[in-house]
Amino acid sequence: MSSTTAAYSLKIRVRLDNRPGALGDLATAVGATGANIVGLEGFEAKGKHLDEDLIVNCRDEEHQQKVIAAVEGLDGIELLSWEDRTFQMHDGGKIEVLPLAPVMDREDLSMAYTPGVARVCMAIHDEPAKSHDLTIRRNTVAIVTDGTAVLGLGDIGPEAAMPVMEGKALLFKAFAGVDGFPICLDVDSADELVETVERLAPTFGGINLEDISAPRCFEVEERLKASLDIPVFHDDQHGTAVVVLAALQNALRLTGRKMEDLKVVIAGVGAAGVAIGKILLTAGVAEVIGTDRQGAIWEGREDLNVAKQWFAENTNRERKAGTLKEVMEGADVFVGVSGPGLIDASDLRRMGKDPMVFALANPEPEIRPEVADGLASIIATGRSDYPNQINNVLAFPGIFRGALDAHAHSITEGMKVAAATAIADAVSDADLAPDHIVPSVFDRTVGIEVARAVAEAAIAEGVIRQ
Repeated sequence: MSSTTAAYSLKIRVRLDNRPGALGDLATAVGATGANIVGLEGFEAKGKHLDEDLIVNCRDEEHQQKVIAAVEGLDGIELLSWEDRTFQMHDGGKIEVLPLAPVMDREDLSMAYTPGVARVCMAIHDEPAKSHDLTIRRNTVAIVTDGTAVLGLGDIGPEAAMPVMEGKALLFKAFAGVDGFPICLDVDSADELVETVERLAPTFGGINLEDISAPRCFEVEERLKASLDIPVFHDDQHGTAVVVLAALQNALRLTGRKMEDLKVVIAGVGAAGVAIGKILLTAGVAEVIGTDRQGAIWEGREDLNVAKQWFAENTNRERKAGTLKEVMEGADVFVGVSGPGLIDASDLRRMGKDPMVFALANPEPEIRPEVADGLASIIATGRSDYPNQINNVLAFPGIFRGALDAHAHSITEGMKVAAATAIADAVSDADLAPDHIVPSVFDRTVGIEVARAVAEAAIAEGVIRQ
């Protein structure tokens, strides 16, 4: 049974008879459903009744309804109202535009708008690079999707993708001070997506691609990187890869192993899997083998798309074939970016000594930590209710902050590795432990350090706008 979570939390307002045991009866009834009361908002008993707000975490929408029914069935307790707190948070959207310049009088107006603004327009006309200093381009990133691969929901369309893109904008601002703006596009092909972004590009300082299906996402990113002079970053690929590398660096730091001695098996060679393979090779991992539904990826397989073909040409040098379970034998690290329940305890027993398991499928990992416990030396997941969450928010805000601060025109593999190292270094020697190989997503110093490392790498590699 899955655990309760704030993602399915309720705010329930009730009116209780002012008698001994009334609140206890309410708590007992809610607890009997398996829900968890995580908050009681302040109340004061006066007269015959008292009103009380409860915050209750549930497992899913069906469980929410069971809780409501349980409260409605109590004598002496009236259900006044209830709301789903997740939907309430999204009501009206999660972001807004705020002014940076005052408009208090005629002088302010004449500088912010006409006639003064014409001088700034002509300065940019004469020297277009000034748009990165004299407009919102200096701090603004477009968060672009076509809605074809949203979370684990699939192709749900641009309108339904909007809450995720808004959430991304919220995280950009909260963790790095970057102004992200959602751009959800109703397009039917890579050509349309690329053309639209190219036409929008003069407004933004960077492009964050999000939730675009494979293999389209690879083509879109490569074409935009070639045609635009601003950073382009597909977070589903590279954000995940950066945090995986950071986690692996700390796992090696903890266990005394080296990158060049590792055999890594990746389950799932889609957007994230390809990027993870690339960054691990860049970091010096000795052997990487990727698998898809047909088994191992090797040079010579005739059913590979362009991205998988690159993977085949650059990994699995011994051209090992076989199923996921077969190629896992003797492996040091398993990285899952595929689907639930792909492997079991017997697979871990066939891996090398003290294997490391990064089971990142969400919400259900390739193997649950409870099953891997005692068999793996390090366990990481994509979930927030287990230790070692591989969460992209550790990476993308700081990466764009650093790229924008350095006036970078692109994001390189070296900048990504620098970001991973900064994330890893945020865990001190004193705090490093098998259940703590990545910092908390709420550690606000992480974004600052990632930005600094990325900016330094951009300058060192010479990918900055002069």
